[in-house]
Amino acid sequence: MNILFEQSDILNMPIEAMVFDAGKEKFPVLRHWHYFMEIIYVYKGNVVFESENRIYHLHPGELAIFHPKVIHSIESEDDTFPVYALLKFDINRLRITSDYSPRLGDVFRSAQDNENAPLVITKKQCNDIEAEKLIGQCINEISSRQYSYGSMLDANVYILLTRIIRLWMEMGFIIEQKSVSALSDNPIYTITEYIDAHSSENLLITDPAQMCGMSYSNFARSFKMIYRQSCKRFINFIRISKAADYLLFTDYDLNYISQETGFSDCSHFIKTFKEIKGITPKQFRLQSAKR
Repeated sequence: MNILFEQSDILNMPIEAMVFDAGKEKFPVLRHWHYFMEIIYVYKGNVVFESENRIYHLHPGELAIFHPKVIHSIESEDDTFPVYALLKFDINRLRITSDYSPRLGDVFRSAQDNENAPLVITKKQCNDIEAEKLIGQCINEISSRQYSYGSMLDANVYILLTRIIRLWMEMGFIIEQKSVSALSDNPIYTITEYIDAHSSENLLITDPAQMCGMSYSNFARSFKMIYRQSCKRFINFIRISKAADYLLFTDYDLNYISQETGFSDCSHFIKTFKEIKGITPKQFRLQSAKR
């Protein structure tokens, strides 16, 4: 199965949104699998896709869901080149605001192979849940990258997924608390949320391992297998992402920013920023000011 694996950068790009024009890209999309969730919404043309050895047809105005770690492929139903919106995201990074609500990742894992949770959302259903509008807003946020665009991306994806779940529930899908809770037994699938929330603190690499009840070596191996990067790099990336917002939208100095984002000192912050962004924080701020 490894030869089918699609390398993804869900740590650096937890949500991707774009328009895929099959006439300009490598197409058809051959059989593959990945750790992120994928949604496509067809604008033009007719699509045939395979998921877990079952064939589905998708037409303009319809949407398809590809669950994480499911082998799938996409091709045209005829000789034309389809155009569709493509949404990729790490569902485990999306937060739930209420303690009593099951995690979105757990709900969607429980929905796999459930006949009341179909992979294809019809044109009428897409209109009812405003799928095209929400996905279009995600694409616009990625393109414009205005202030707090990451939060807007999260919000739009969260609304879309919640409406899909409600649609499934109208079709008979039942969220069974016990079965959903059982999927959370391995907390490594949601540890990125904990890291994100505590990245500004004195967070040691061993802390997430303890949160998961795992030895550090086992945790490090499992984290890299799931997220394709080390936990240390992920912690640094989260801190640098928050630092970039400070540089873009405030006039705080580097010492203040390094302290607020969890770095031990300013020199460590500058070194890590350059490793991840390719330029220094000062250069990043100057370049952004010229746009």
